Amino acid sequence: MTSVVLAGGGTAGHTSPLIATARALEALGVTELVAVGTARGLEVRVIPEAGLELSLIAPVPLPRTVNLDLLKLPVRLTRSVWQARRVLKQTKADVVVGFGGYVSTPVYLAARLMRVPMVVHEANKLPGIANKIGAKWAGFVATTFDTDLPGAQLVGMPMDRRITHPGTGAEDARASFGLDRDRRTLLVSGGSQGALAINAAVAEARERILGEGIQILHVLGPKNFDDDATIVHASGAAYKPVAFVDDMARAYAAADLMVGRAGAGTVMETAVSGLPVVFIPLPWGNGEQARNAEALVAAGGGVLLDEAELTADSLGSTVLGLFSAEDQLEQMATTAKAMYPADAAETLARAVLDVAGKERA
Repeated sequence: MTSVVLAGGGTAGHTSPLIATARALEALGVTELVAVGTARGLEVRVIPEAGLELSLIAPVPLPRTVNLDLLKLPVRLTRSVWQARRVLKQTKADVVVGFGGYVSTPVYLAARLMRVPMVVHEANKLPGIANKIGAKWAGFVATTFDTDLPGAQLVGMPMDRRITHPGTGAEDARASFGLDRDRRTLLVSGGSQGALAINAAVAEARERILGEGIQILHVLGPKNFDDDATIVHASGAAYKPVAFVDDMARAYAAADLMVGRAGAGTVMETAVSGLPVVFIPLPWGNGEQARNAEALVAAGGGVLLDEAELTADSLGSTVLGLFSAEDQLEQMATTAKAMYPADAAETLARAVLDVAGKERA
């Protein structure tokens, strides 16, 4: 029986591919699965909800500048590595699968110390620090995009089968959110935590969009939602705010167009779903979100709007311009759907078992 430890947390960009890979491993007969996360991330909710066992270790932020956190790093990292070692020992791990983020670095180091083979999946175009470390020792390195990591193989993004094999049509999906089954629909989502800049621009552009008869499903993010009420415009179009959507496949199916960030998960899930997107990349970090979307945008499968240029007017004009060009929307959907592989979870799961099998042999 193969024992697999999966490391990844913080945001849906790490937890979603982890859960999708775990599901693919289960389909291949693996039952010994444990996820490792930290108490501060989304994993404390979504991992148990997915029916997976979760072990927590202390987070170890890796500072990008010289500050107090950098001075504390050796002690924090040592503590977390020993916590990760304990998890690997208790589970008798045959292989570790890491998806990046704060939690992955100590797990990679613990696996290296214990000679447990590793598999690394990097979601973003620009790799994170943790996966740069893990990739040096990994038996298999998988990427979503054409990413510069040693020995990397492009497999795509592991995704929920509800996205790769959708079972809900547009009309039923809209109805499930309390929306008009037959009305054109805009989906807005800033990711699992929401996006204040996008939310603010949509709030200002809302009347203009609703006035054209386009209904809006807006995923505000749990921290930004305060029992916001549905608004129905004189045109009959409704603005439906929600805090969070557990089944994004249903939200994608309901929409004709989306406005959102350009996290790797959003880029890949919408592309595989054939949903055109107005990408507004998060302007922080090293620009990885803009890089995630650049190939899809260049191919004509999406539109890029810089947050520095984001206003109610620019957003409204972009959205309404696309809705008024139905042929362009259809072509964008066709282009997006053909861009990336949809079987990444199954490919990665087979690679995990292969790496574990080689070690046992």
